[in-house]
Amino acid sequence: MELRLIWRMLRRRWWLIVVPVVVAIVLTIPQFLNRGSAVSGGFGASFKYSAAQETSNLPNRDGDFQDVWLSSEYVVNAFTDWVKSSTFRAELATATLGEDIDLSLLDIQADNDRSIGQVFLSYPDSDQLEAIAAAAITILRTRNQVYFPHLGGEPAMVTILDAPLVVPQQPSLPNRFGPLIQWGVALLGGLLLAVLAEYLDPMLHDQDDLKALGLRVLSSVPRR
Repeated sequence: MELRLIWRMLRRRWWLIVVPVVVAIVLTIPQFLNRGSAVSGGFGASFKYSAAQETSNLPNRDGDFQDVWLSSEYVVNAFTDWVKSSTFRAELATATLGEDIDLSLLDIQADNDRSIGQVFLSYPDSDQLEAIAAAAITILRTRNQVYFPHLGGEPAMVTILDAPLVVPQQPSLPNRFGPLIQWGVALLGGLLLAVLAEYLDPMLHDQDDLKALGLRVLSSVPRR
């Protein structure tokens, strides 16, 4: 009985359900047309590097090179924090001045495994990201002594272990499934509209509506 009433309601109010879904589909068509590009995911680039103080700044080793490796680990560890700082971003702004790069869209992450550091960059434009990565490497090599006085005024030696490669990033899960979520919300909204319209409708449509009011059906006129 309940299923029959629901079916009758859906058959009468189907247009209230379909209209929001159609509108949602029309609005999400551009997202599907851009699905082949990396607009929503942007681009990413990363590179690994090693770093160490100039040998003239290191203490006497007496044949033991453990302090050299330990010093390198300390330098890379310090650089990892520096890359994520506002001063490094300011250096990037100076290095890319005049290239029409919006650094507010740039995401910078860094990590290190002992004496091997890694920098991760994300940006919407691939060509500009390539320029940003090149500037970041130059800053790492030439500006580190400005921020670390214990380097003795001499820049640490920085070696790039693999060149940055700009690749498209996968869009986030909300971006990938955004259209389906919007369709589902539109379908749910259409169903709620249909139920509300049915509840507020004062018209009697069939015998079940009369019976719900406690009235007896004496006779009925067939449709044909």
